[in-house]
Amino acid sequence: MKVFLFFIGICLLQETASMAQNRHFITSGIIEFERTVNMFALVKKKVTKTTMENKPYYEKYLQTEPQFRKLNSVLIFDADATLFTPRPSENVHWWYDTPMANQLNIVFSDLKGRKSTIQKEFYERTFLVTDSIRKIKWKITEETREIAGYKCRRANGIMLDSIYVVAFYTDEIHISGGPESFNGLPGMILGVAVPHENVTWFATKVTEKAIESKAIEPPKKGRQVNNKELYDEIMKAIVIHGDYAVTVLKGLLL
Repeated sequence: MKVFLFFIGICLLQETASMAQNRHFITSGIIEFERTVNMFALVKKKVTKTTMENKPYYEKYLQTEPQFRKLNSVLIFDADATLFTPRPSENVHWWYDTPMANQLNIVFSDLKGRKSTIQKEFYERTFLVTDSIRKIKWKITEETREIAGYKCRRANGIMLDSIYVVAFYTDEIHISGGPESFNGLPGMILGVAVPHENVTWFATKVTEKAIESKAIEPPKKGRQVNNKELYDEIMKAIVIHGDYAVTVLKGLLL
């Protein structure tokens, strides 16, 4: 009996090893993402104790505008780097505009050097932020779901000290990257939700292809700063927003 069980065990190990050897891993390609923003929730946040004059505009928005805003972007990647680029989109009317409703960043991530270069637009200014790749505290779970044809595992994370984020990654794409500045999992992030900030990113299409290195280069436009200097610039700019400033800050830092 022991010999039989040992034989069965060896067969199972061989089958598992064979499946692992035959499994195909993607190391370069293009991922198309769709960002979905709950505008009803974002516009409501503009109505605070010190900005009650915004309430009629919020109520009008509920009656005349769609609840969800859709934005598209592309992530190009290879084994060494990723480049996230938003596609052009229509502007939100300035009464309803808020940083979280827009795609402000072109993000280059040097995965080997653990450095990022981000071209960030806000308040008609452009910054080029060069610093370490963002660190996110992840806890991987057993929950899975399919995104763009790939089986993905869920991870819960904390970023920027207090922002809760949910991500779904696939180890079939053997790159520790994702949309915007989301990274740090053992595979490519194909889905992200930031529930309390009312925004998600989900892959709609993955195309495996060889990528020339010159196609993945950091942006070059903007005033050069690091993360600390950017934070100081943002704080100077949002002081006029009163108790709405925290919401603006999160939108500009994500």
